[in-house]
Amino acid sequence: MAIPTNRLLMEFERLLREANRAAINPILDELTLAKLKPMAELVARARAAYLKRLHDLAVQYEGTEDLPTDAEMTALAELRGRFLDLVEGSKSIETAIQRGYLDVNGG
Repeated sequence: MAIPTNRLLMEFERLLREANRAAINPILDELTLAKLKPMAELVARARAAYLKRLHDLAVQYEGTEDLPTDAEMTALAELRGRFLDLVEGSKSIETAIQRGYLDVNGG
């Protein structure tokens, strides 16, 4: 007899939760706010560096018809990529916490 779709999806979600918890939880210490703070600060520094470079370029080219050079755009793209990768990583941590893949301690 076929499993109803909703039941199948619920079981699949349970399997995903168990598999993720089994893979992730053993390799990361129990999370606390103190342990999450450096991650938040790292993302903030990457955001600041990206926005600062963008602002500097805007000021540099203000009042001209010129655009940033290829080298300047490459440097900006590198900062953006670093920032976005770190944002995605922090979102993944947030998701792992929400879904119970990690042990957390409110302290």
